[in-house]
Amino acid sequence: MGRDLAGFYDSAYARGGERHARWRELGARRKADHVAELAPRAARVVEVGCGDGALLAELSRRGYGEALAGFDISEAAIELARARSIPHVAQLDTFDGRALPAPDGAFDLGLLSHVLEHVPEPAPLLRETARVAATVIVEVPLERNLSGGRAASRERASEAGHLDALDRAAVRALIDEAGLRVERELLDPLPREVHTFFADSARARARGLAKAALRRGVFRLSESAAERAFTLHYACVCVPR
Repeated sequence: MGRDLAGFYDSAYARGGERHARWRELGARRKADHVAELAPRAARVVEVGCGDGALLAELSRRGYGEALAGFDISEAAIELARARSIPHVAQLDTFDGRALPAPDGAFDLGLLSHVLEHVPEPAPLLRETARVAATVIVEVPLERNLSGGRAASRERASEAGHLDALDRAAVRALIDEAGLRVERELLDPLPREVHTFFADSARARARGLAKAALRRGVFRLSESAAERAFTLHYACVCVPR
């Protein structure tokens, strides 16, 4: 996460526009659901890779946490997050992608939500987040599957800044490398709102609804089959080994 990546995300936030802001807010609602399910209570919460602050804003709206903080490599993202004036957020700052400007154990809970797939060396960042937070929640898209391997899927992932396609085994290997273990986990096949968000016609919306129904149907029948076939979101609570 060096200068080039910071510039990439500065440009992405600058050109994203209102629609992409609403897309991030839709994702934040689902991410907040996962945080609340995996860690029902935490007083001091830090989000590493907080982007424009959408998740922090959603957590604050729900009254989750007493003191929130966020760090990101993108100055443009941090400026957007600060402009939200989110209640209970005590700190929003940039960092170099490696060392967080916080002392050991400064937070009860650290969040790495859809960050590790963007990072050249994810295990050190996970280890650094665990240094400042007693417990860490990791969330990533599991893209190492039949659908995610298609050329069009890989192109979209690359445009979003994904550097690697992960599956659950790869995530668990990173967690182990960082000196942590998985305490609890969940899988999410995503709601229909996600599949229809960018639909600009009735036909596209119908395709999105059909995709959502198919994926949730397969997921209900067999989570492992769904995991092999298409992208799910995976979230887990990590604690020191």
